[in-house]
This record gives sequence, structure tokens and C-alpha cells, in this order.
Amino acid sequence: MKIVADTNIPFLKGVFEPYASVEYLDGRAIDKEAMKDADAIIIRTRTKCNAKTLEGSRVKMIASATIGTDHIDLSWCAENGIEVRNAEGCNAAGVADYVFSALFGVASRRAIRLDNATIGIIGVGNVGKKVEKMARSLGFNLLLNDPPRAEAEGPEGFVDLETLLENSNVVTMHVPLDESSREMCNEAFFSRMKDGAIFINASRGEVVDENALLHARPKLGALVLDTWCNEPAVNRRLLQECDIATPHIAGYSYQGKRNGTEMAIQAVARHFGIEELYNFSPALEDQSLGPVLIDLKGKTQEEKAAALQYNYPIFTDDFLFRSNPESFESIRSEYNYRREFYIE
Repeated sequence: MKIVADTNIPFLKGVFEPYASVEYLDGRAIDKEAMKDADAIIIRTRTKCNAKTLEGSRVKMIASATIGTDHIDLSWCAENGIEVRNAEGCNAAGVADYVFSALFGVASRRAIRLDNATIGIIGVGNVGKKVEKMARSLGFNLLLNDPPRAEAEGPEGFVDLETLLENSNVVTMHVPLDESSREMCNEAFFSRMKDGAIFINASRGEVVDENALLHARPKLGALVLDTWCNEPAVNRRLLQECDIATPHIAGYSYQGKRNGTEMAIQAVARHFGIEELYNFSPALEDQSLGPVLIDLKGKTQEEKAAALQYNYPIFTDDFLFRSNPESFESIRSEYNYRREFYIE
């Protein structure tokens, strides 16, 4: 059996070697030629899996160590007998950490008061639920928009998009990328947002119409972007307009990366019957990177901001990226994974 794997997936090297021939390549180099004689591929978002790359190959299993699947043609794979597994929810806690480190960071820098603020969460799946839980712990008011969940569970607890945008001081995006969400943040979307509201996107860049966002920028209180259209070739004008700009690393926590790799390894193992790896989990190499509890009860906004920045100094990531936007991919591949925190 042959496996082709993204060389930038952590904790993976050496795991499958007793059972298969493994070739490690940069994610963008895993193309049609690389896939043709592979039985399985283990990838991240940088590898495109569709008819163009997979047709004529012997690939029967695709494991993505990421939450999203927009880089994979799921319908074509299903029609051609290729099993696809993603690491659903693997880095949700890391993204929630990012959102609140960013939120309190920009509020502190811009002297924006968050007392009695309302956070509007668009997309309340694995990540959105974590953001919701942390927001409640921090005392925010909440508006939730998730049409699929509202249809499945009933409308109670959810609001329509217009209501959320018109009444939220903070709007944070956590939707998957599909045809219903592509460029959903358009001129009409931003026109409905409150003047001075904060906009955060840590989902996918393509959910935003970047020209519409640039046009709406003067009305926004602060702008935080982790994801971009046409990555890694980011829109430089939009980069300059951000209060915080990062190169798609919101979910890059130590636990999140371990989770993603663990889920990918187990999926491949179960597909090919490698029983020794059915319950595989990467070793916790550094005990100091375990999740940490932050006690914010009774703290002022300034004290909360300081505590969050201490545990995740997000402006360091912003500075590194803003100083050299061409380093988008190298920052991601060489990222020093941060530990997650939680709030009770």
C-alpha cells in the first residue's frame, strides 16, 4: 500500500511506515502525478481533490486533517468509490481562543467598550458552538444565525441574518464554504451592520466579497481577518485596512493539530484495516502545552484583555504576517503551535 501525505501535517511521520510506503510532499505538490499510484492521501486544504487530479488514480481514501472540505469534490469522490474523511471540529477550541483574543485586543487598542455588547455568530456548528460557549462565559449577549440548524431543531434560539446584522456589536463568521455561503458577506450584508460594529472572519476567505468589505470599511469599528480570497496571494489593500491580519492560523493550537492528525490517521487505519492504529493518538510531547484555565470572573475589560493576550499574544502573529505578507505559507508551515485556554 502507498500513502502520499502533506509533509506539513504534524505528528504524522513514522506512524504508517510499518504498514505502507509513505511519500511526503508539500501540499501544493500533491497533484495528479503524485496521486496516480497512491492508495490513500492525507492532506490539508492546500491539496485539491477533484476529477482533474484523481481520475485514473488508484486512490480509495482521502483523509483531510482539517475541518473544511471545500478543497475536495465530495460528489465526484462518492460517485467513484473514494471514501473521504475530514477532521470535523478538530480545531474549534483554537478558533474560539483566536476570536476572543482578537476581540479584546482590538477593543483595547481602539478604546471600544464591550460592556453589554451583543455578539452575532453566523454559523453555529463545531466552531460556532465553542465561540457561543466562551461568549456566554464572558457575559456577552448573543444572536445566533444557522439556517440548517434552525430548520432541523426549530427556530427557537436562532434569528435571521438581517436581525443579527442590525443588532450585533460584533459579527463573527463560522460558516463552511459552499455555494450558499460564497460571498454572502456582500454589499447588502455590510450595509445592514451597525455603524461601529466589529467584523471577524476566521472561516473561509471566499465567504467575503473583498471589494464590498473595502467599501464598507469606514463604517466598521474594527476588522479582523484570518482567511482571505486567493490565498496565499492576499489583497494588500485589504491587509492594510485590518486591525488584526493573520495567515489562516486561527485554529493552529497544539491540541487542534494533534486532534486533526489523530482523526486522519484513525480514518485511514480503519479504511485499510490497520487495527494497531484504530485508536492511535499522537503523544503529548510537551506537557506545558496542555489547555490552561483562565479565571476572568470579576475582572475589568482591561484585565480580561491582558489575560487573553498573555495566553495568546495575537498581535505577534499580526506583526509577523504584516511585516512580510509573502511569508503566508512559511508562517503556517513553521508555526509554533499555541496552547488552548478555556474560561469557566
